[in-house]
Amino acid sequence: MAGKQTAVLGAGALGLTLAYRLAQLGDAVTVFEREDAPGGLTSGFKVASRADGSSVYLEKFYHHLFRADHAVIALIEEIGLGSKLVWPKPTSAILRDGGIYRLDGAIALLKLKPLPLADRVRMGAVIAYLKMEKGYQRLEGQTAKQWLTKWLGPNGYEVFAEPLLRQKFGDYSDKIAMPWFWSRVHLRSTSLGYLLGGFQQLYDVLAERIQHLGGTIRLGSPVTSISPMAKGGLKVSAKGGGETFDRVVSTLPARLTIGLTKGMPEDFKTRYGSGDAYGAHCLVLELDRQVTDQYWIAVNDPGYPFLAVVEHTNYIPPAEYEGKHLMYVGNYLPMHHPLYERPAEDILAGFMPYLRKINPEMRESWVTGLHSFSAPYAQPLVTTDFKAAMAPHVTPVPNLYMANMFQIYPQDRGQNYSVTMAERMVRLLNRPDVSA
Repeated sequence: MAGKQTAVLGAGALGLTLAYRLAQLGDAVTVFEREDAPGGLTSGFKVASRADGSSVYLEKFYHHLFRADHAVIALIEEIGLGSKLVWPKPTSAILRDGGIYRLDGAIALLKLKPLPLADRVRMGAVIAYLKMEKGYQRLEGQTAKQWLTKWLGPNGYEVFAEPLLRQKFGDYSDKIAMPWFWSRVHLRSTSLGYLLGGFQQLYDVLAERIQHLGGTIRLGSPVTSISPMAKGGLKVSAKGGGETFDRVVSTLPARLTIGLTKGMPEDFKTRYGSGDAYGAHCLVLELDRQVTDQYWIAVNDPGYPFLAVVEHTNYIPPAEYEGKHLMYVGNYLPMHHPLYERPAEDILAGFMPYLRKINPEMRESWVTGLHSFSAPYAQPLVTTDFKAAMAPHVTPVPNLYMANMFQIYPQDRGQNYSVTMAERMVRLLNRPDVSA
């Protein structure tokens, strides 16, 4: 029912899309966000300016779209940014046995020297099957390790799949569900979508539209508690005080929402309050020259202190950034990992010996700017028991709802899934008789 006082916790892609749709329907919407800018994990920072004075942003954590991301593409078109959406075909590769091998097509796969030819053909057949398989249900109950070892064979698993799982999930790598791996292969496209000027524009426009429709965006306002009120409604306490709402939708991880909510039943806490995740860390380098000729290099050699090198300006040209070359060095790590607390300069010094293995000529003098970004709960641990522990959208606390990236199994995150879930939540909130 429209016209309610609604609080949305979190100003990422999901929270802002949901708030925008509810505001369009007449809700008085207030969005609470702990950071000082909207966008969540897709938020950016200014790296350049255009001749007209407008800002050019780069995401704090690397992002792109796939051709199958219809929901977010439609939203970009709807709010008038479609002309800035481009679809280059950048190259990607793996680092294995000290060499860099392209891995972005059938021909590249046949040249993957670390694998014998028979295993390359086998790997191509497996990838083709996962691309064609329309559903993940027949893969349920199996770990990625079990399924991929069987069908890729020991060589293919050890060279291709095991490093990806180990680098992304660490100690959990043997427990990751095969449907998650299916989704990573099935939904990818060779063309990757990017919003020239940065995805920050999308979230800035959404925030502006929400406010134009009478909504409120409270940045720099971390929520400290959610309390049911005796006469109905829910009080949201945050930096600056508390407010009462008819309903609250939290886009925070279920574990955080449950921890913030007073009066949550113990059985609900026990069943849904333990979902775990890794945090994300990206060291972003501004450089005066190119380091590699690849957009994405997955590090499949053991011993490296990072999982990927993503040279953004091999995807979107340096001319977009006043001639700067931009490169991410990325990690997913346990949220207590000491790397998150280290100064950017120290991190770079520790990474340099390994970056020189990728390009022996690289020197710290090439780096003209340096940024370190981290975020908690960035990579859900999609183990085989993940689906059973996935919280429902409707909680036992009246008028409190949850919608987050821990509820999109078998996927784990992404702008498109956020927008899709936001649209589902609108239907649920306004038609309680209809399942989300």
